[in-house]
Parts: sequence; structure tokens; C-alpha cells
Amino acid sequence: MHVTRRGSGRPLVLVHGLGGSAHSWTPVLDGLAAHHEVVAPDLPGHGQTPLQGTATVGGLTDALTAWLAEEGLADAPLVGSSLGARMVLEMVRRGTARGPVVALDPGGFWSRGESLWFRATLGPSLRLVRALQPRLPAIAGTAAGRTALLAQVSARPWELEPDFVVTELRGFTAPAVLPVYDDLAHGPRQEGAPRGSAPGPLVIGWGRHDRLTVTAQAQRAAAVFPDARLHWFADSGHFPQWDEPDEVVRVVREAVGGHR
Repeated sequence: MHVTRRGSGRPLVLVHGLGGSAHSWTPVLDGLAAHHEVVAPDLPGHGQTPLQGTATVGGLTDALTAWLAEEGLADAPLVGSSLGARMVLEMVRRGTARGPVVALDPGGFWSRGESLWFRATLGPSLRLVRALQPRLPAIAGTAAGRTALLAQVSARPWELEPDFVVTELRGFTAPAVLPVYDDLAHGPRQEGAPRGSAPGPLVIGWGRHDRLTVTAQAQRAAAVFPDARLHWFADSGHFPQWDEPDEVVRVVREAVGGHR
């Protein structure tokens, strides 16, 4: 896997969401790298990593788990966002996570109706963004354009940097995006893990203004992962690292700092 590394100290692994890459963590990289060696891989079929294995949630989790072992990072704390959050929770369920875990707005905890909403909104959005690729710089260059493009996933999309938005949306042309989306939309819900099985502190974070994985899903996630502490990001959408980066750094530092 292609990987971005920043800082020094105890390694901390960041796992991005669907269509993302290491770049998705840009707003929190410096804050986390002040305390850790931040290791941010591009998942298979995303960013600069070629597609390997099966483009499903399970297949990507298998690939990430194997890569962490190969890199000597099997014991590293894990922070995941969206798809990546579901993957790190799946590693908790499997028993392959071996340290603190922070999962930000994970997928897989929807009701039937919420699953239909996820499909009805994200699917067309993916197709639209792929069709708009040639025009993205112009659209993202205005506050109104950024709001139109990202209102579903950010509480304040107009505040995001235009270049950051363009790079993120370019990622939705990556080869793994559509097959993994199909698996998310039509596959099974995320299973949980029994009380006492988490290998360290476990935090599930959720944006109060998440319009993609809506807030009702947070309590379901916490119920099936009873070791987890549920943290609400009061002013965030689906990506707290975009909307409340300082708060994300604080939450991660609290989860990781006291565990050795």
C-alpha cells in the first residue's frame, strides 16, 4: 500500500473512508503528528494503491490487517473514518485490533429505511461527482459550489479549502469505489463484539449533523460494541476530521495517551 508518514513517536494508523486516501486526514495530520508517527495508508483501489484482492468491506479489512502485520504495526492504535471506521470496528470484532480504536461515523448500522436512504442519496451523488470531474475546480472554487457538492457530508462545506475539496472528490473515480459502495449498500450490517473483548480504549465518534450515516445509528453501534464510549461532535457532519479537527485530535489523544 502507498503510505503517508508524518511525525515521530508511537505509531498511529489512520484509515480513510470510501473514495478517500491519506489526503483525507490533512486537517488533523499536523495535530496528531505532534505526538505520534502518523501512518496513513491508501487502501487498495484508492489513492495511489492499486486494487488488490476483493473490493468489499471484508476484502479491504483483510488487506489492511495483513499489511499492518507485514509493517510491524499490528499493535498500533487505529483511527478510522466512515468506511475506515467500519473496518477498524470489524477488526475489533475479529480480535485483530490490538490497541486503542477510534471509529468516526462508521457505516453498517442502518435500519432498512436508513439503508434505502443511504442508497438513494450516496449512489446518485457518486455518479454525479464522477460526471462532473472536468468541472470540479470551477465548482469547488466558490463557497456555493462547495456547499452543493458536500452538504451531505460536512456541516460547513463552504469553509473547506477548494484544493482540498477537488482532491477529495477526484478520489471517487478510484477503481474500488463503486464495488465497495455496492457491498456497503447491499451487504450485511456490521456485527458487534461482546463486552470485555476490546483490546484497549474504544471510542465511537459521531457528528451531530451527519446526513449520511444519520445519528440514530450511533446508539445501535454503541449497543453492539458495549465496550465503546460514544462521543458526539456537536458541530460536525459525517467527517469530524474536516469540521472539528481540533476536537478529533483531542479525542484521539485521550484514547491513545493513557494506553501502552
